[in-house]
Amino acid sequence: MARSNQVLVPAAREAMDRFKMEAANEVGVNLKQGYNGDLTSKQAGSVGGQMVKKMIQGYENGMK
Repeated sequence: MARSNQVLVPAAREAMDRFKMEAANEVGVNLKQGYNGDLTSKQAGSVGGQMVKKMIQGYENGMK
């Protein structure tokens, strides 16, 4: 079974990592390179939610 968190385009991994760090900074979560399993569910959810929010805003801006 394939892992669901695999990056399909290897060159995109660095961009996704930068995007994740940017979203984490915006919501006040201190991410570090590598393992972040010490984050609370609330912190991890806020980072993911911010990433989705930014993706939706980018899509909407592209439609204008």
